[in-house]
Amino acid sequence: MSGAVRTLRPSVARTWMLTEALALGTASMVHAGRLVPGFAHAQARTAEAVIAVVLVLASVETWLRPGDARRAAIFGQGFALLGTLVGLATIVAGIGPRTVPDVIYHALLLALLAAGLTWAVRCRPV
Repeated sequence: MSGAVRTLRPSVARTWMLTEALALGTASMVHAGRLVPGFAHAQARTAEAVIAVVLVLASVETWLRPGDARRAAIFGQGFALLGTLVGLATIVAGIGPRTVPDVIYHALLLALLAAGLTWAVRCRPV
């Protein structure tokens, strides 16, 4: 059944996006200098917080309107993926933080977001 199209379950989409939001919220706290000293970066903190909020709002949409869960998951994760790619571009350009943990974090987050977005696109609506 590898070729079968799966139905997007709002609860799964919600959990996936809240996990992504938690990862971004944690990174925002790190870049605020609250969790790990020495990694403060105001622009990264703000960008990660905004992306986390968008993912939380998309998750709320899956709860309020389960029939629109696929659209909310695609929008939320698409926005987060685009924002994370911008963050990675700032690292490459030397504008953003260029630490090894930042690069590893972005790589893992990109994988998580790409997997979630791919899943949401491939699923059919409820």
